[in-house]
Amino acid sequence: MSQAATSGPSSAVMIGSKVRITRVRDQIPAELVEMLQSDATGTVRDFKMTDGSGIGVVVELANGSTGWFFDDEIAAV
Repeated sequence: MSQAATSGPSSAVMIGSKVRITRVRDQIPAELVEMLQSDATGTVRDFKMTDGSGIGVVVELANGSTGWFFDDEIAAV
């Protein structure tokens, strides 16, 4: 059974879903900024507890790297 993030604008994003990174709230490394500027799409691989009150989404990007994003930073493709 697949798990899904069900809060926020990206509700019902499931592991294996294709998503687009729409914004980033926190500072990120320059190489990740460049990667997102060239291709901001990826595949949801996992979920991560953020600060005890939210769930982050672990996304595998086109170059094979992964990063985690808040659920309001992604949108289903």
